[in-house]
Amino acid sequence: MTELLPLFLNLTERPVLLVGGGRVAAAKLRQLLAAGARVRVVSPVVQPSIAASDDPRIDIVQRGFVASDLDDVWLVVAAATPAVNRAVAEAAEVRRVFVNAVDDPANASAFLSGVIRRDGVTVAISTSGDAPALTALVRESLDALLPRDLADWMQTARDARVEWRRLEVPIEQRKPQLLSALNDLYDEASPKPCVAGQRGPVEREASAERSSVQRIPWLTAPEDSWL
Repeated sequence: MTELLPLFLNLTERPVLLVGGGRVAAAKLRQLLAAGARVRVVSPVVQPSIAASDDPRIDIVQRGFVASDLDDVWLVVAAATPAVNRAVAEAAEVRRVFVNAVDDPANASAFLSGVIRRDGVTVAISTSGDAPALTALVRESLDALLPRDLADWMQTARDARVEWRRLEVPIEQRKPQLLSALNDLYDEASPKPCVAGQRGPVEREASAERSSVQRIPWLTAPEDSWL
């Protein structure tokens, strides 16, 4: 299996091509608009939910795909027939444009993931296009495990980062400090669950660094994310 590079794209106000006008294309259109993209929809037939939209970021072109549709776009999503998806992939390869071919891994160079967005935190899950149903199940499972008060966690982390940079706190000290600050959010005299399915706040360990790995695995991240 080819290893993928997990990556988050900033598509705000950037042009994206969506080839296809059916139900699946409509779902992808919603995702692209949620990411702030400007989307050109190219398809001979466009379903009513797309055609009726008055969103100024949508440009609908009712005809078949041509290679020049890829000019100046940052990303293309192909949600058409396998033959059309293949034509899109071939034209995009020449132009070095990434293609997300829906449920068509052979013609894809980019894969949209199962996504959880909550309170400023985004979690994305991918199975490299091989098992989309499993992607959905993992997404739902992680969504259930994230803390209900994630907004408080996010604000605590933002405030801590400001202090770390002001005080020039070394990288290796930041995770244990954040873990301690998150524990301090909870009144130990009246414990309440912060993660679905778990009891009480995150327990303090003799080593806060070890706690960050054992109790809150997703706090372990590349060091540059702590800068």
